[in-house]
Amino acid sequence: MPSTRTTRAARRPAALDARKQPVQRRSAATVEAILEAAARILESAGLGGYTTNAIAARAGVSVGSLYQYFPNRDALTAALIERESAPLLAEVEAAAAASSCEAGLRMLIRAAVAHQMQRPELARLLDFEERRLPLGERDARVSERIHATLVQVFGLADAPRLSDRPTAAYDVIAIVRGTVDAAGERGETDADALEARVTRAVIGYLLWTEHTG
Repeated sequence: MPSTRTTRAARRPAALDARKQPVQRRSAATVEAILEAAARILESAGLGGYTTNAIAARAGVSVGSLYQYFPNRDALTAALIERESAPLLAEVEAAAAASSCEAGLRMLIRAAVAHQMQRPELARLLDFEERRLPLGERDARVSERIHATLVQVFGLADAPRLSDRPTAAYDVIAIVRGTVDAAGERGETDADALEARVTRAVIGYLLWTEHTG
């Protein structure tokens, strides 16, 4: 799950922005091929083998073509982080429309687990790169959306009675992120078991908070 930093940092350096945005279908296909090649290199060779030459060769393009779109490897990594986070953000938007707190929470937890488990090695390495790169504005945007969604679902009719919903939302994010990231670092692959553990931890926290005020 993305970082929970919420203070808005300065915009990320221009060096992390894509050099050229694909407009035509062929260009979009080239960018997608480069991004998928980068993902597969990370999964198979790790950060040690993650070079622009290797990525270009895997994508079937020249290094010059790669640099037409991405000025450096970090810019490519930033774009890959954006791509891999898109399904998570889509699920967050769906959870915001949930009719019950239970449904919204389960959707968010399932999305966080899927984000980690669908491509676990890629997720683990991108988490490492995300902490290294200056992506403050992007991290804040993702984190703020997740936090706002949690606060919203805590206001639904079936939600536990929480005296401080914003703080409870931060705590739940920390519980989910900590458990999911630790599972990824241990190399766990059972998504259903992880989802069940995270759900128990979140429900336990919410019930305890409700009863202790």
